[in-house]
Amino acid sequence: MTAPETEQPTILALQGVTKRFGGLTAVGNASFEIKKGEIFALIGPNGAGKTTLFNTITGLYKPTAGQIIFQGRDVTGLKPYRIAHLGIARTFQQIRLFAYMSALDNVRIGEHSRMHAKLWDAVFKTGRARREEAKVTERAMELLEFVGIRQQAHNYARNLPYGHQRRLEIARALASDPRLLLLDEPAAGANPQEKRELMELVQKVRSQDITVLLIEHDMKVVMGISERIVVLDYGEKIAEGKPQEVRTNPRVIEAYLGKSA
Repeated sequence: MTAPETEQPTILALQGVTKRFGGLTAVGNASFEIKKGEIFALIGPNGAGKTTLFNTITGLYKPTAGQIIFQGRDVTGLKPYRIAHLGIARTFQQIRLFAYMSALDNVRIGEHSRMHAKLWDAVFKTGRARREEAKVTERAMELLEFVGIRQQAHNYARNLPYGHQRRLEIARALASDPRLLLLDEPAAGANPQEKRELMELVQKVRSQDITVLLIEHDMKVVMGISERIVVLDYGEKIAEGKPQEVRTNPRVIEAYLGKSA
């Protein structure tokens, strides 16, 4: 007789999270939990509040109401740098790389929040600073290898193919050593081959004991890699469940296709 599987602990819990801008409710009373090690998707039509919710989780916006609990700690309203230091990293819908810096330096920047050398060490290039810089560079090269673009290490970010820029953003996010990675439309603008490779990369990220929460419009990608899905419409959660449950949910079909005449 096989032992029952142990349910993973909750890594992120949203409890009644609401975000208003004046009289507009962008997100209303959103509640759901993400288990450690999941690939979890947040979907919905344009304007559904998905990116607003991402911005609230990562501290760019302070919620109007509700709580955000990460690894058992209330992180509601904390500054973005504090949330990042606790182990949440993200990419953006619009790529935000340093265009005139190399791929390697873009990733190195992502690691500097974890460095321990003091200003004195950096100014006078002490042995401690040099050793730490060497470790940062080594780790950055490892991350470029991990996402499959090590050969692009010394090229300007702006000169990388679009799909490689997306991979570089993921490498830079991973440089902060997150426990939860938020991906905002990672397949946007990608061709079919790049989408397949992206799905493989997301699975690879999860294999490193990193939980993934993604926003994505491409349903083939969402259904292909997600274990659970939450659907927003006009800022409200209208469905939650496994891909097949969500795919056949009448409210989800209505939100995406509109009411029949």
